[in-house]
Parts: sequence; structure tokens; C-alpha cells
Amino acid sequence: MLRFTANLSLLFTEVPLLERFQAAAEAGFKAVEIQFPYELNIDQIQQQLQRHHLKLVLFNVDADTLLQGGEGLAGVPEKQAQFREAVGQALEYARLLNPEVINVLPGRCINNERLPEYLTTFKDNLRHAANAFERIGVKTVFEAVNTVDMPGFMIHSGQQMLDILTELKHPNLAMQYDLYHMHRMGEDCDEFLCEHLAQIGHIQFADCPGRGEPCTGQTDFDRLFDIIAQSDYRGWTGAEYKPSGTTEDSLDWLRRYRLSAL
Repeated sequence: MLRFTANLSLLFTEVPLLERFQAAAEAGFKAVEIQFPYELNIDQIQQQLQRHHLKLVLFNVDADTLLQGGEGLAGVPEKQAQFREAVGQALEYARLLNPEVINVLPGRCINNERLPEYLTTFKDNLRHAANAFERIGVKTVFEAVNTVDMPGFMIHSGQQMLDILTELKHPNLAMQYDLYHMHRMGEDCDEFLCEHLAQIGHIQFADCPGRGEPCTGQTDFDRLFDIIAQSDYRGWTGAEYKPSGTTEDSLDWLRRYRLSAL
């Protein structure tokens, strides 16, 4: 199944976040995702979703200063209490907004000597999040990110995610598989999707390199989207790219692949 979401943190940035819901609906999206929705209150988001007949599919647990170059929250031993507060905040939003999945970003480890300690902390925190979100029927996912764009990111391959799933064996835990990040790491995304879609709870994409819309790089989206469409995957596929021009001008791919999926 091939169903697309618009990531409102990267798309439609020509307007403020509160206005991007309408822009996404007018562009033909039926669902959206937001990296970190916490600058808006729950009522504001709920009103926009209802007004524009949209579903909010995904958002992330807060990651502190990760996007500004920091280590994030989920893996830092000294920040476990702060991470659990962030899970509580995500729960408040999820109870009313009813996303399908919530993403936990592993984060960076700047001091490589502490990596084992950070990984242990991350797995403990991931288990805590999976338990918490399971109680309200929301799947927990976690994501590998390339170390070219984000040096020091702890989880940066599909195999690492598989290893964590095998170790934790949690029924409410799955991978978020980002095609851009894994292509950037040299991973064979075609093969990985064919073999492991059953363990993936959410997919995101951008072309590689450059992180633009499809047809701005080297990624074979015909092949990748066909694999998803022909599989038993029932999740969503999120457009999380940086438009090369205006967002509206970058959406030829949506018209093309949405029609091919009908």
C-alpha cells in the first residue's frame, strides 16, 4: 500500500506552521506528520486537522538540542529524567491527536568512549517509551540517521535497528526507515525493504544526495515505491525533503505516484 504524508516541518515552509495544514490539504495530501509539534498547542493542531480533514500520522518525542548540534535526549545517561518528561509531553499530545506512530530519535554520542553507556541508556529509554505509548494504542518507532549530515549519530544503519528490535523483543516497537538517510549511508534500500517491511512502522523519503524531492538526485523511486505498493506494508510513506524551489513546484512526484497507486 502506498499512502503519502506531508512532513510539515520541511514542506510548505513558505507559511507559518499553523497554516501548513491547509496548504497540505490543498496540495492533495490526506495526512501529515510533524517532527516536533510542541510549538503549537493541542487544540490548535486538532482544529486544523478537523478543518482540513487531515490525519496526523507521526510526530517525534522532543529531542532537546539535537537539531542544533547537541546530543539529544534518548541516549544521554544524565538526561533520563528529562527524556521521561518528554515522553509524558508526547503522551499528552497523542491522547487527543491519535497519531499512528511516535518516533524516538536515538541522538548523538560525542565522546565515543561512552558509546556503550549511551546505547544502554537509549535501549532503556526506548523500552520505556514503547511501554508508555502501548497503553494508548500508539506504535513506537525509532530511526537511523546518516552520519554525514549528523556526525556521531548512534544508530545509522538498518542492521543496527534490526539488532535492537531483536534484543528488546517489544511488541509495540518497530523501525522508522528513512530512505534518504540509508541511501546516504550506502545501504541497499531495495533489498532492505523487500526483506524487512514487516518490521517497519513508518517510512520517510527524500532524494539522495541533496535531500530534495524525487528526481533531483539518484534514487530510483519507481523501484522503491513499487516495492512498497506491492507489499503488505500498511503504514504511511512520509515526504520529508527540502524542496528545491517552492513546495508546490516540487510536487510533480505526488501527482505521478498517487495516480499510479490508484
